[in-house]
Order: sequence, then structure tokens, then C-alpha cells
Amino acid sequence: MERIEKDSLGSLPVPAEVYYGIQTVRALNNFPITGHKLQPAMIRALGLVKKACAQANMEAGLLAEDIGRAVVQAADEVAAGRFNDQFPVDPIQGGAGTSINMNANEVIANRALEILGRPRGRYDVVHPNTHVNMSQSTNDVIPTAFRIALLDMLGPTADALEGLAASFARKADEFAGILKVGRTHLQDAVPMYLGQEFGAYARVTRRHAERLRAASAALAVVNLGATAVGTGLNAPPEYARRAVELLREWTGHPLEQAEDLVDATQNVDAPVAVSGELRAAALSLSKIASDLRLMASGPRAGLGELALPPVQPGSSIMPGKVNPVMAELINQVAFQIQGNDLVVGLAAQHGQLELNVMGPVLMHNLFQSVQILGNAARVFAEQCVDGIQAHEEKLRYDAERCIGIATVLNPYIGYDAAAAVAKESLATGKPLRDVVLEHGYLPEDRLDVLLRPENLTSGRPPRLD
Repeated sequence: MERIEKDSLGSLPVPAEVYYGIQTVRALNNFPITGHKLQPAMIRALGLVKKACAQANMEAGLLAEDIGRAVVQAADEVAAGRFNDQFPVDPIQGGAGTSINMNANEVIANRALEILGRPRGRYDVVHPNTHVNMSQSTNDVIPTAFRIALLDMLGPTADALEGLAASFARKADEFAGILKVGRTHLQDAVPMYLGQEFGAYARVTRRHAERLRAASAALAVVNLGATAVGTGLNAPPEYARRAVELLREWTGHPLEQAEDLVDATQNVDAPVAVSGELRAAALSLSKIASDLRLMASGPRAGLGELALPPVQPGSSIMPGKVNPVMAELINQVAFQIQGNDLVVGLAAQHGQLELNVMGPVLMHNLFQSVQILGNAARVFAEQCVDGIQAHEEKLRYDAERCIGIATVLNPYIGYDAAAAVAKESLATGKPLRDVVLEHGYLPEDRLDVLLRPENLTSGRPPRLD
């Protein structure tokens, strides 16, 4: 069964059972690109924006009460997720998101008609543009809904980063007294505690959570009421103020209308900044994941310092092999987020004149970055970091034989003598301690003080008197 709907370009059949209409059908025909659906958080935000606008229009005396109440109820149901399956448009599309906005307008109009006891498609009673889109434009609805959706998603992602930081911090405490070789340039450096290494992982991860929350604050400035180009044509000021006030109340975000709506309609610097913070966090996590892969390499022919939790068999041909799959996952998520950030940057710079028409691809990539970073941080903590074990004997064995401990001798026997001792130790395989004693550089009791772990892992020179 079909119904025939008309728009300014002509007529098309629309399946009788769907709530969307002709412009959504055109979008399905025009943009069969990714095969992906809209982010559910975006659909929810669209429902809230349409609900707030309808309520504000009613209060301003612009929208008839009977129609307005039906639109409010329909929009509320959209926000609740009841009609997610009625949003089939591709997230990447031309038109700056017009197809997304019209998809919402049509679903809400047809549901409102149903609430009023009218058949779908009776747009002479409730019209997608005239009533549902009253006082609005795609150019202020889509950016506003996008920011609300992004704020909704960023909170859990920042929480996930903080959870991962807490996992690293617990491991830092657990590994606090385990001595290991520090490395620079992938070569032996001076000793350190494994807990110090994991403490650094905790701090950088926590900083990224804090920076992400700070960057997201600018998203609370919205351009609702700007309509087409920021001049507010067809949007009474009292309507826009009230709509933003309602959205602030319903979302729990500190939303406010931009002081300069032309600026807010042209520019996307706030989402770009968020994308940059997501990229920075992904880079740090990727570095940490690579560190863990190196330290857990082996188990026989690698560094063999850590044991990562075995979460799946590692090979279809080599029995018993277990791979660091969770760390590899983090690397790949970081690659994707870096690519997404590049797309966001390209979209931002190609928003000519009064509107960034590249919003759909910017939103699609930024939504994905937020989602996969949060998901990855959660599973990395649960499936990897929480279960890491240290091979303490191996770590201490290597640390005690590391020629990098010659560095602690510099203030007492001089750099050249310390370098000669290190070279001889490396060439002969003798422990550094034995070489120092053989040459009589320091007495045994003083050398034992210097080589205590706490004196090797601190910037404070030991007292030898």
C-alpha cells in the first residue's frame, strides 16, 4: 500500500505504513552512501528541539493549541526513541542536513496527524514545514540538535577515560615497589619503578578526560533562533529565548543562545576543538597501548616484563599463542579517530560564506570518534588494564644488571670513569657493581647505598657520610 505525497518538485509514492514522507524518500534515492543510520543521540536531540520549538511557538501565540499539543506529544515520542526506525536517511548527504531535518518534520507531522485522528499525509491539517518547522530552519535546528547530542555523548566518554585512569592508578599502587629498567630510544636507560610508569599513564588519561570536558563547554552555545543565515528571519526573539530555556531545562546542559547568531551559524570551531581533544586522547592511549605491547612481548623472545590478560586464542595455526588484542584495538581506534579528525577539519574549512554545508560529514565523523573512544576506554580498562600482571623477578633481574645505573655514579667518580665502568660491564657481562669494586672506585658500603632502589629512582642524591 502506498500514499502519494507532493512537494515543490512533484509527486512520489510513499509506503503507507511509514511515518516519514516525500522528502525522506527523495533523500533515500539521492544519498545511498554509507549504509549507516543516524546516531540515536541525534534523533533524540532532534525530538527535543522540535518539542521546545513547538511549545515556544504555542506560548508566543504562533501555533494553534490543538496542533501544537499534538506536535509536542509526537516530538516527545521521537525524543524517547519510539520512532528511531523511521529515520532511514544516510548521515552523509548534501543539503547541510536538510534531509535530516525534514525526516524529523515529516515523522512528527504524521504522528501528530495520527494523534488528532487524521490519516498520514494530510498536510493541510498538520504540515511538516508550516507547523513542525515553524520559526525554524535546518540551519539552526541541525546545529543545535548536533551540539545537544554531542554533549549527551561526551559525558559518558569522559567518564570512561576517568575510569581507565583509575585502573591505571590502581596498577600504579600495585606496582609501586617493583624495580624495572627505564628506556629511552628503545635502549636501556636508568632504573625506575613500574608503578611510576603506570602512574604517568593514569595522569595523562585523567588530563584528557578533564580537557575533553573543558572543550565540550563551548558546545552549550547554540544558534537556535538564527534561522537561515543568522538574522533570525521568521523567528520572534521571545520564541527563541523560550525554546532555549526549555531545552536547558530538559537536557540538563547549560545551553544558551549565541550572542552573535551570524557567527554561530557560519562557524564550527567548538566541535573542531572537541575533535582535536578526542584526537589528542586517542594518541596518548595509542602510545600507552604500544608501550604495553612492547613490555608484554614474548613471552620467551621479547621483553617479557608484563602479562596481559588472555582474552582470546591468538592464532588459528599456532597452538597456545595469545596476542595483545586489546592493546591492538586501542591502536586501531586511534587510527580511526585521527582520520575522523582530518575529515572534521576539512569540513570546517569548506563551510563557505554564511553556512557550513559540510555539517553532515562533520557530525558523522565526530559522533563516531566520541562513541568509539568511550567504548574503547571502557573495554581496555576491563579487559586489559585491570588484569595486567608484572613479572617481578624478570623486571628486577634486568634492572640490577642494567648499565644505566652507572649514571648514579657520575657525581662520585666522574662521568668518564662511570662510562668506562659501564663499557667494561657491557663487554664482560660482569655486574656493574663488581666492576666498580674491582677498580676501587668506591668502597662496598658506599656503593651499596648508591645502588639501593630508592636512590636509583629518585632525583635526590643519596648521603654517603
